[in-house]
Amino acid sequence: MPKMKTRRAAAKRFTVTGTGEFKRNKAYKRHILEKKSQKRKRNMRKAAMITAADYERVSRMLPYA
Repeated sequence: MPKMKTRRAAAKRFTVTGTGEFKRNKAYKRHILEKKSQKRKRNMRKAAMITAADYERVSRMLPYA
């Protein structure tokens, strides 16, 4: 059986934590930042975990994670 391929787009977006969860960056931080509050922009810097609903899809895209 051939080796499974990793989805490169997913590999660039998600990292695996020690407990096996997937860490992601938050969206809406690229442009139109003037109208967003400082608190909102500051909180978008922090990483977040993916939801349980997306876990199976992401783990299928990253078979060796």
